Amino acid sequence: MRVHLEYGRDGLDVDLPDRSVVGTLSYKSVPPLSNPAAALLDGLRNPTGSPSLAQLAAGRRDACILICDVTRPVPNEMMLRPILQILEDSGIARERILILVATGLHRPNEGDELVEMVGRFIAENYRIENHRGQQLDEHTYLGESPRGVPIWLDSRYLRAELKIAVGLIEPHFMAGFSGGRKLICPGIAALETIKVWHSPAFLEHPCADSGILDGNPVHEENTWIARRAGCDFIANVVIDAQRRPLKFVAGDMEMAHLEGCAFVRDLVVATVPEPVDIVVTSCAGYPLDTTFYQSVKGMGAALPIIKQGGTIILAASLSEGIGSPQFCSLFREHASLSEFMQRILGDYFVMDQWQLEKMGQVCRKAKVRVVSDGLSAESLDGLFVRSAPSVEAAVAEALEEYGPAAKIAVIPKGPYVVARLA
Repeated sequence: MRVHLEYGRDGLDVDLPDRSVVGTLSYKSVPPLSNPAAALLDGLRNPTGSPSLAQLAAGRRDACILICDVTRPVPNEMMLRPILQILEDSGIARERILILVATGLHRPNEGDELVEMVGRFIAENYRIENHRGQQLDEHTYLGESPRGVPIWLDSRYLRAELKIAVGLIEPHFMAGFSGGRKLICPGIAALETIKVWHSPAFLEHPCADSGILDGNPVHEENTWIARRAGCDFIANVVIDAQRRPLKFVAGDMEMAHLEGCAFVRDLVVATVPEPVDIVVTSCAGYPLDTTFYQSVKGMGAALPIIKQGGTIILAASLSEGIGSPQFCSLFREHASLSEFMQRILGDYFVMDQWQLEKMGQVCRKAKVRVVSDGLSAESLDGLFVRSAPSVEAAVAEALEEYGPAAKIAVIPKGPYVVARLA
């Protein structure tokens, strides 16, 4: 059978043996919104648990709008146009509106990349700045959260009279779902906040996983932090496999977000009857699969359905390489994942270590093979995984190991699907 995996900008078609494939896990079929602009405008005028955006904007002197960085395929231009118009019609001058890219600890988004994210008109006519998580002096301290996370958030956002967050709701391998509160923490949090919130005390919890909110300490803590910072209004979107809007939610940060999460959960949970020997998956293509750092999310997508000792085969473009210098250093400084895990359970800390910790959880259960044209085989083999020249070659090798009765599951969109056992 031929399967299309999300890979880079164009995808990757692979041929798999029909007799071995027991399931292709994908979104449920839901028709896209016939008039997304009208649906969004209705949400802004009749939000969930909140006055309308126009009512909230009336009398405010300035506004800060948080948007996701380039790693999230948010239809920012479609969403920002009516929001910006409402703010200006409500009396907030254009020069007093700041669009702040919630980069977390990712690199800044500038130039042509920014135009791709928000459209040329917005890029050329509005003030857009990037959050810089490693510049502590650009953040304000708000005390500690209930679990002892020091709260340092971008001062530009905190100073704004009207605070808005625009984002995307999708499964997230630590926080359950993205969107809502996540634009604030980690989106505009300092390294000093994120390193505690992403510590083993949070990430090793069994509920810190994709599709889980109840009992998830990562979700509970960043919700508390976002509430402490304040957020007047959110506008979040749910998109389908072709990135067409399926639903907009708007209004109260928590109520609207939970509404969106309920919709997404029904859409993205897919099952197989029992654990499988091999999972073929992706990191959902561009823009999420541009680095090995982000590709860990694709590996994690397979974790709930892979047998102990099974093989996860990941296809990711990795067009921008491994990740940050700090993330790259983790592979040079540790001979194995077990050595790394022992160190982080002490007082060792390097920025971005949390992604390798999540990868360690995968590799404790399964072997990982990576197919990519963005990194050489030698480079991949130095990242605690094994390279493969093609998905077909990796599958053939795994079938030889597990025998002709081995079962394969496929997750073409990787982390955007919540894989579960029936």
